[in-house]
Amino acid sequence: MRAIEIRQPGGPEVLTLTKRERPVPGETELLIKVAAAGVNRPDCLQRQGAYPPPAGASDIPGLEIAGEVEAVGAGVQGFKPGDQVCALVAGGGYAEYCTVDETNALIAPPALTMTEAAAIPETFFTVWHNVFQRGGLRSGETFLVHGGTSGIGTTAIQLAKAFGARVLATAGSEAKCTAMRELGADLAINYRETDFVEAVKEATDGKGADLILDMVGGDYITRNYQAAAIEGRIVQIAFLRGRKAEADFALLMMKRLTHTGSTLRARDIAFKAEIAQELRKHVWPLLNARTVLPVMDSIFPLDQASAAHRRMEDGEHIGKIVLDLS
Repeated sequence: MRAIEIRQPGGPEVLTLTKRERPVPGETELLIKVAAAGVNRPDCLQRQGAYPPPAGASDIPGLEIAGEVEAVGAGVQGFKPGDQVCALVAGGGYAEYCTVDETNALIAPPALTMTEAAAIPETFFTVWHNVFQRGGLRSGETFLVHGGTSGIGTTAIQLAKAFGARVLATAGSEAKCTAMRELGADLAINYRETDFVEAVKEATDGKGADLILDMVGGDYITRNYQAAAIEGRIVQIAFLRGRKAEADFALLMMKRLTHTGSTLRARDIAFKAEIAQELRKHVWPLLNARTVLPVMDSIFPLDQASAAHRRMEDGEHIGKIVLDLS
């Protein structure tokens, strides 16, 4: 099969089209003929040598796929060859075939194309866990998401609105702010022109945000504490401005804040299966009705994976970048 491998740690140019042996599904696994694979920032970190795959996972990059079930392991009960699925994988997505435990796969929403379906798993699993399970977002609360035009951000805006939250979002240009408003954000903050802490306080009459989803880190940590409401929650999922920072923990104490965080890739199959079940119940109806959709930025053929990574890293994309293998 054709696949993309990382020749050595480095820039996008180290992604190389190669031939690999087709994987064989295990007892409870599906073999998926991949039609499309999502591109995510962790893929770029893996390419740079900063985010190695967990033990036992493929060294081929790619954390989300959509395609057709080609074969199933002897113990598989919920799928059959020919099913159209999307799946969260720990690696191996940038290839014509990929295996995944059946519990980490879902029937692709019939209302979506395969490229749209491939843009769902990594972002929707991440948002559901961090915003709703870990962050406990409730209807009527104020939710602030940084990086509102990333794949995570565009998903978080839509899901938070769908479940009754007031949504504030930050981005770095007026074009991106317009995109966030079109997705349903009640307030779009251009952080290059406006202090988001002051904007959040003004928008909430001084109360602050009940929940903040942050992928920036660095100096945003103390600023999030300033922007959070009493008893507010901050969920950390990345560190674009660095994972080390000085923070004023007096604010955390005085406001009784909860600052938590998580990663998804290294979690076990059973943990991801629980998220899949909740997505099937709560989010799949929204996708099938197309009231919530992955925002598609660009689609590249597999042999242009390097260009897809450059697009990711230039910071200008709005929504998801996908590789088309069909």
